Amino acid sequence: MAPASISPVEMLAAPWRHRGLLFQLIAREIAGRYRGSVLGLVWSFFHPLLMLAVYTFIFSVVFQARWGGQGDSKVEFALVLFAGLMVYSLFAECLTRAPGLIIGNVNYVKRVVFPLEILPWVALGSALFHMIVSFIVWYAAFTTFFGTLHPTLLLFPIILAPLILLTLGLSWALASLGVYLRDVSQIVGVLTTALMFLTPIFYPIELLPEKFQFWLMLNPLTHIVGWTRDALMWGKAPDWALFGWFTLAALIVAWLGFAWFQKTRRGFADVL
Repeated sequence: MAPASISPVEMLAAPWRHRGLLFQLIAREIAGRYRGSVLGLVWSFFHPLLMLAVYTFIFSVVFQARWGGQGDSKVEFALVLFAGLMVYSLFAECLTRAPGLIIGNVNYVKRVVFPLEILPWVALGSALFHMIVSFIVWYAAFTTFFGTLHPTLLLFPIILAPLILLTLGLSWALASLGVYLRDVSQIVGVLTTALMFLTPIFYPIELLPEKFQFWLMLNPLTHIVGWTRDALMWGKAPDWALFGWFTLAALIVAWLGFAWFQKTRRGFADVL
């Protein structure tokens, strides 16, 4: 078997070259999640609404939490919370599934011609579908209660670009590690749960002491969540210099994860 290419060009070319197969797998993934349920895809709308209602009740009613300097509106708090959860959910869904991508598709591993490197793209495509559904819910709620949207809403896909690169890089790495070390899925599950509370989703980072703010700023989701809220809620653009460096770092992580996956994939069939 010839060595798999680790070229950064191949990393981006593979999903385009296999786009037909990729779209079929994503569609099957989405349909399979709701197969057999009475409401089908309608659950993709109910789930974010239900989680939003639970989190909003706990933090804004039980704990009387308010978003600093933005008023006491529970609706506004809910939308700020939802914006952060959209970003986190995309990242967490892909990472928690990554260790099982190869293990759960052993039949693909046995096929020499199957492009295993697109499996993280399949998981990402499914997660993006659910994010789009959540965004539609957010959009409907914002226009209903606040009316005019900010033009910076158009920056949202750009803000997501480094998150997508980072997610793919980590997914490739975890998909490979999950084959050789089965404990990875358990570790990732714990870490993603902790990450939800170590990311300023339920609270503004400004409320923390400065010494803790520094450590939270090392969390890449902190920046993406902040930029997303600024663009969607308050009409602010990201710090483009920081955004550029962040995107470059995410691209490097994506390539390193892809290279690791391509270097280790030859041993998948032997282990499985």
